[in-house]
Amino acid sequence: MTSSGLPAEQHERSIMIEIRLENKDYEQDIRPLMRAFFPREEIRVAYLPYDPEEERREASAPVDLPENAPAYYILAVRHTAEEVRAWFLDEKGTKMADSFTFPEPETDRRQYKNDMKRVLYRMLTGYTGRELPWGTLTGIRPVKLAADAIEAGEAEADVRAFYKTQYLCTDEKADLAMEIAVRENELLKKLDYRNGYSIYVGIPFCPTTCLYCSFTSYPVGTYKKHVDAYLDALEKELDFAAYQMPGMLPGKKLQTVYIGGGTPTALTHEQLRRLITMLREKFPMDQVAEFTVEAGRPDSITPEKLAVMKELGVTRMSINPQTMVQRTLDVIGRRHTVEQVHEAFHMARAAGMDDINMDLIIGLPGETVEDTKITLEQVEALNPDDLTVHALAIKRAAKLKLKLDELGDLMKTDARSMQELTHGFAMQHGYRPYYLYRQKNIADNLENVGYARPGKEGLYNILMMEEKQTIVGLGAGSSCKFVFREGDRIERTENVKYVLDYIERIDEMIDRKKYFLTEFGQYL
Repeated sequence: MTSSGLPAEQHERSIMIEIRLENKDYEQDIRPLMRAFFPREEIRVAYLPYDPEEERREASAPVDLPENAPAYYILAVRHTAEEVRAWFLDEKGTKMADSFTFPEPETDRRQYKNDMKRVLYRMLTGYTGRELPWGTLTGIRPVKLAADAIEAGEAEADVRAFYKTQYLCTDEKADLAMEIAVRENELLKKLDYRNGYSIYVGIPFCPTTCLYCSFTSYPVGTYKKHVDAYLDALEKELDFAAYQMPGMLPGKKLQTVYIGGGTPTALTHEQLRRLITMLREKFPMDQVAEFTVEAGRPDSITPEKLAVMKELGVTRMSINPQTMVQRTLDVIGRRHTVEQVHEAFHMARAAGMDDINMDLIIGLPGETVEDTKITLEQVEALNPDDLTVHALAIKRAAKLKLKLDELGDLMKTDARSMQELTHGFAMQHGYRPYYLYRQKNIADNLENVGYARPGKEGLYNILMMEEKQTIVGLGAGSSCKFVFREGDRIERTENVKYVLDYIERIDEMIDRKKYFLTEFGQYL
């Protein structure tokens, strides 16, 4: 099989896939499912009125392709008064067809959508010979279904069955979703999250930009002269959040603080001190259960920065190697050594940091299962408190997207075996999964999982991922996620991404939040 899920002989030419729909109602359900089966192919959507003659003609005749054209596949979904009919064709003619009866979709839109996706899944599985571990679930938050059901008092066995029958998930993924949902529920019971909010502060600077990265991040060396001006603008936004927002969010207590990026420790230790001091002086910290700083790049960590973090009450940090294989670090542009990871970790322990997370990525270019074993052996020696395992996602804004052809065979990795290996490692060493999310174009349709030793779980990660409370995003590239009081509505206000735009337009960023809170603050 190829990376697209097709037999090799059917993948000699690149594939153009056209999804033909009557309207836009279900495009966001169908396109991601198709993308999960064909992650590397170009997909476009056409909206065409239903025509029985066209259906019969297409179902019986090959697609007329010009010479040297890419292989052209069609997924068509047609809605009639009595049923939904779908078929899948390649350049040789019809390959699969299926249908289901559901004459009144508006009576239960979720059931209608799930029936339709199962029909498409059966066809695509039959055609490619490939099954997806999460079945028809393509969303970012697959655990949210279980978390909401448990909170509503539904039986765990019924929720597991729902994952398997409604979404065709494997037993393994249904069990994983349930385990995480139960753990999240236990942790959140200890936190009055409905009456709280969290702060995310974005620092958009890094030592260098990694090949896979699509976050708001700019080389700190190039932007060095703008960092202080950035902090000046950020202070104005912090002032608004500290002194005006509380009146618009009455009764809400600050519960977690997360400084991310980018790499916050790309700042000098003086700049880092200024940033954390601003937060501590402007916001009430008496209810804060967790204060995290991402120090993701080990080449950005110094004893002086660690001393600042410890002195000013940072309780949790990340040191992220992604891999412990030097060859891979060089390919992805990390510009640091494996030895520097060890040095930074021991330096943090010596500074008194007792809650350290490490991020790993499986499926990086050229990595093998043996490379994953090497990485885990070194992680074992360091013994972090929590471990976040990401499956590589090829993001549109990342440099990796532009280098796929150049990397060629290096992109053919066994991510599923790597994921099984890392999961087994975590279980063996006393870590337990506590949050999970997925991304578009993620390797082998897998997931990102946070594992932690008991008592070391990242509360912000749960609150943010399961959308349990309002997250106030501050800084370039951040967004505020406002969760309405009844939990049935979420709205966002976004900041611009580019550093100089943020500095110049900071008043506009503040006005966006002010306008939203004036209109909707009473419902939050």
